[in-house]
Amino acid sequence: MSIDAEPVAAGTTQASGPADGTPRSLDLGALELETGGRLPEVRLTFQTWGRLEADGGNAVLVLHALTGDAHVADGPEDSDGWWRDLVGPGKVIDTDRFFVVAPAALGGCAGSTGPATPAPDGEPWGSRFPFVTLRDMAATEFALLGHLGIDAWHTVIGGSMGGARALEWAATYPAHVRRCAVLASCAASTAEQIALSQMQVEAIRLDPAFEGGDYYGRADGGPIRGLGLARRLAHLSYRSEAELGQRFGRDPQGSEQPLGSADRERRGRYAVESYLDHQAAKLVGRFDANAYLTITEALMSHDVGRGRGGIEAALGALEGIEFLIAAVDSDRLYLPEQSEAMAAALPPGVSVDYIRSPIGHDGFLTSAATQLEPPLRRLLG
Repeated sequence: MSIDAEPVAAGTTQASGPADGTPRSLDLGALELETGGRLPEVRLTFQTWGRLEADGGNAVLVLHALTGDAHVADGPEDSDGWWRDLVGPGKVIDTDRFFVVAPAALGGCAGSTGPATPAPDGEPWGSRFPFVTLRDMAATEFALLGHLGIDAWHTVIGGSMGGARALEWAATYPAHVRRCAVLASCAASTAEQIALSQMQVEAIRLDPAFEGGDYYGRADGGPIRGLGLARRLAHLSYRSEAELGQRFGRDPQGSEQPLGSADRERRGRYAVESYLDHQAAKLVGRFDANAYLTITEALMSHDVGRGRGGIEAALGALEGIEFLIAAVDSDRLYLPEQSEAMAAALPPGVSVDYIRSPIGHDGFLTSAATQLEPPLRRLLG
């Protein structure tokens, strides 16, 4: 992996422009991909909060999960930062103290180059967009160091896919990461995680409106039913069985009592069906199906030990980085034992901190700010 445009030397281009969450973009030139593909032009979109110190030592890189984006904290005119409880003035990651940088992942649809981006011929990449990995994402983000005048990140932090990306950052660029926080993630995707993802991928590809990935311009919006089904499948793994049972049980929606008939109109609807439909509709309204495929397949390929002698060798070599590994005790997507195995493979002294939450995997979003405040503050120093 390499980027044609060399990063600006550290210290020569200080962080200029808005640092209040306003989106910014960086054109990187061509990117040679890990698996042999090539993108002739790459744009990285990112957002920043806070002020960068003269020595660049207070920069924190925050990496989003599968369908996230760069808007991690609240902006000047909104309050919809997806990790607003963790990042902001006076929060655990205090933007009055730290300079927070949040990039939108390569291959997504939140501003950085992805399948919906125009290719050199002016048409969307669509089915022609190459396979990318988490290491390719890190390669694009590496350019931020020179651009912002930073030698090394004070801390790299992420949850779920963001946690896998943080781990890849530490393994790929250890000299540029001082601290690393990996929440609700793993060192390599398991067979079960790959299988769950494969069902989501196929749900999109089997939608007749997918057209092999070249659906842009369709009046019906493309494979929205397939994308919605993919989101439903994913969301079941994001929430625990106990959470779904407690919130919905077998309760009907409204006054109609579901009876189990195949006739949906006659049997009525279960409340949990309405919930999943709502989650699907929210994602379809803001996400591109090809981007979902691209990022999901990147996560399927996640293996920090690939080409490094295996997981234990790769993680055991990271002696100069301080780690925080955290798991959600009710997570059925990234099992707590995967975090335990990750911590055991890292240099001695790393243990697992737990988020105690009944909701499952999404506990890393809802409870990290409160339950991980002590260990995060210790990590941040």
